[in-house]
Amino acid sequence: MCEYCGCQSLDPIDCLTQEHDLVVGLIGELRQAHRAGDSPRMAQLARRISAVLVPHTRVEEEGLFPAFRTEFPDHIESLVAEHRRIEAVLDEAGEQTPGDPTWPERLVDTMDLLRDHILKEQDGVFPAALATLSTEDWETVQRVRFSVGTLLPAEVTGAAETPGGRAR
Repeated sequence: MCEYCGCQSLDPIDCLTQEHDLVVGLIGELRQAHRAGDSPRMAQLARRISAVLVPHTRVEEEGLFPAFRTEFPDHIESLVAEHRRIEAVLDEAGEQTPGDPTWPERLVDTMDLLRDHILKEQDGVFPAALATLSTEDWETVQRVRFSVGTLLPAEVTGAAETPGGRAR
């Protein structure tokens, strides 16, 4: 992913970027499972991707995006709508492999959307955050992160554990 603007030097953006990296790796595994026709493995990976994205999305939507809503409302609403579309297909995996024969292909198509979505955030939102967010905005992002945690291991984030045993 990008490293040109320095936004990853900020812990909140670094954590979001590491979560993106984790998801991109899982997308690669999911594509392999799809090529092998392994729908149960695809469902398992969809649940893992969802588990990473649940706290990640809350940090973005409750911490990062509000700072941009006034100036870029259409762009932020588009990103939020993409979150909902991605979640809807991932959520179909629920606790078991979906019985819908169209689901594996829809999931792969949704992972294409997710990959493009990640690039929009990393090439647009994250650098813009570095340039425009106030100290108060960053404190909000950090408060949300602390409340939701992350699935990244503490040794990756270099952070202490949050309530509930999740590294932040």
